[in-house]
Amino acid sequence: MNKQKQLSEIHCSGKPYIIYKSNKGFDLYTNFSKKIILNNKNVNSFLNKKFKNRSKKTDLFIGFFGYEILNRLINIKIPKQKNINFPKGIFYKPEKKLSLNNNLNYNVKRSFKGNNFKINIGKKSYKKIFNKFKKKIKSGETYQIKICTKYKTKTNIDPLNFFSRLAKTNLAPESFMIRDQNYSIISCSPENLITKKGSYISTKPIAGTVKKTKVLNRFQALKYFRKNIKETKEHNMIVDMERNDLSRICKVGSVLLSKQKIVEEYKDLFHYVSLIKGKLKKNIKNIDIIKAMMPGGSVIGCPKINTLNLLNNQEKENRNIYTGSFGYIKFNGDMRFNIIIRSILTFKGISEISVASGVVVDSNAKQEFSENYIKAKALIDLFR
Repeated sequence: MNKQKQLSEIHCSGKPYIIYKSNKGFDLYTNFSKKIILNNKNVNSFLNKKFKNRSKKTDLFIGFFGYEILNRLINIKIPKQKNINFPKGIFYKPEKKLSLNNNLNYNVKRSFKGNNFKINIGKKSYKKIFNKFKKKIKSGETYQIKICTKYKTKTNIDPLNFFSRLAKTNLAPESFMIRDQNYSIISCSPENLITKKGSYISTKPIAGTVKKTKVLNRFQALKYFRKNIKETKEHNMIVDMERNDLSRICKVGSVLLSKQKIVEEYKDLFHYVSLIKGKLKKNIKNIDIIKAMMPGGSVIGCPKINTLNLLNNQEKENRNIYTGSFGYIKFNGDMRFNIIIRSILTFKGISEISVASGVVVDSNAKQEFSENYIKAKALIDLFR
């Protein structure tokens, strides 16, 4: 049977499934034999699981860690916040895997409602938070911090319709989709946080954003980033932090910059990107890697622990999946995880898009607020 037809049949059957970007297209996982809903009590035992079967393509768990549970793993408390009671994390054991090409042909009449997005932090409120964090930066409590804003709308989207259109307009290397019975996530995340194969590990921090225009090409974007003091400082700080995170779990001298300050192009923007690699120390477990690397520093700020505490005491709403991580843990120990950004979480009839921009000492509140909208635009456009 044609694989695209199989995709349509799986979708129409109502059974849960996951699509994840691969090197050649997409991998589809379904026929889940286990579904593990994570909480603060079972997350450690899940990450310490040992497996016997290691040869099948489906010998893995695939799913996500939410932002809150990643904080708990490193003993950071989150004060009481507005909460929609979405799970802290979910992982699935698939029994079926299909390889699909990049052309996801799924056409359906658009019957969804909703494009009237409401933002949870307006310009005035954003500026107050911005100025508060600027003082924290000047006092040395943090060097960079990310202010999260949410766009929400009532809706009843078809997630595969949205994801298929997103793949055509804004294909990203860490794109994924989850469709379950009571929620969906679609994402065009560009950022890989962990790729582990054997004893080797890499991370690809993104720090630096500029809006695409008719006159700004990739080469000119690179010149812009190199000349822009604020973007350069932000990038250097995040790269240093990610190198430090890797150094905690890697052999001395093995952590190296493989690619430094290159530009990646997306639908509405350009990003400033580096690639860092290392070789793991002996006896490092996957739980050690996750505790060292998550939540990803490029979407939090630095220094990580102090900045997380500042953010958590300021934010009034639970981040849910945003700045958590999606990916898989293979039974042989290999794993791949992204940072969940540029995503739509749909739950209880509400779709939410969360975005954040970095505040450093040279930042401008108006520019950072606008940058948040630029990051959300490709997703908001799907509702039109």
